[in-house]
Amino acid sequence: MIKKKKIAITGAGGFIGHHLVTYLRKKGCFVRGIDLKLPEYKTSDADEFLLLDLRKKENALEATKGVDYVYALAADMGGMGYISSHNALILYNNAAINLNTLESARINKVKRLFYSSSACIYPEYKQIKAKLAPLKEEDAYPAQPQDAYGWEKLFTELIARYYKEDYGLETRVARFHNIFGPFGTWDGGREKAPAAICRKVAIAKLTGKNKIEIWGDGKQTRSFCYIDDCTKGIYKLMMSDFSEPLNIGQDRMVTIDQLVDIISEIAGVKLKKNHILGPQGVRGRNSDNSKLRKILKWEPEISLEKGLEKTYKWIERQVEGNYIKETK
Repeated sequence: MIKKKKIAITGAGGFIGHHLVTYLRKKGCFVRGIDLKLPEYKTSDADEFLLLDLRKKENALEATKGVDYVYALAADMGGMGYISSHNALILYNNAAINLNTLESARINKVKRLFYSSSACIYPEYKQIKAKLAPLKEEDAYPAQPQDAYGWEKLFTELIARYYKEDYGLETRVARFHNIFGPFGTWDGGREKAPAAICRKVAIAKLTGKNKIEIWGDGKQTRSFCYIDDCTKGIYKLMMSDFSEPLNIGQDRMVTIDQLVDIISEIAGVKLKKNHILGPQGVRGRNSDNSKLRKILKWEPEISLEKGLEKTYKWIERQVEGNYIKETK
């Protein structure tokens, strides 16, 4: 009888963690989910779920005990509105979570640990124009992330490398580029751009308004990767022998205005864009997938339109439910 791999996923109550639980359960793994909260929009598929605060070392030890692999996705995070205004809190919380998780994995003799980093680690000076060269993994240094969130992610990448060099803990690191999809935060201030725009378009459609507000001039650029490609990429990287940071994201760059147009077309509405002041992050960012293709013989396959169609339909249902409740 083949023994099931025992997996611990921190941040399993969050967007990517929740989807990863389902993906790894389908792979036949025994999955332990860990988070401060249960998933908000759908019941977790985890075999067991522990409500633990990983800022406390004893909780991290409990979370990683008796498992083969750890997928470390727990983080205090959100969209630009949140991460640009909570630097000290994000740096403190995430440093505590990640240091405790790595040290507990070492103590509990975990075989392998995946760390979820971010494209936010890349230097601001390489992202000052809307049209720019895609970011290669080697572009991380000299370092100059824009916010504390990026500095913390880069710091933890280094710690993960040293845990491999000093203690033999096999670590894998992915730099995510704007992951989106259903069953994620779509309101409240922590949502990312695709979810926020889907919500705004859905509200405009539901209320009969013909315009929405967009932070900035709409010409800032990003690439966006659908969640199913993300979970597949995580698994492929975890199973590989590659231990350096690797981009996981789409390499198709669009402006925020173009993103609005795609979502509006999916919704079947025509909207006027009202550009207002608001946090925008870096001016432009895109993923260079050259190393991803070389190392994993794979890259994200789901188109932006297909991913946004699934995401919009789900968010529209959430908006419709909330709007009906509020107007009763």
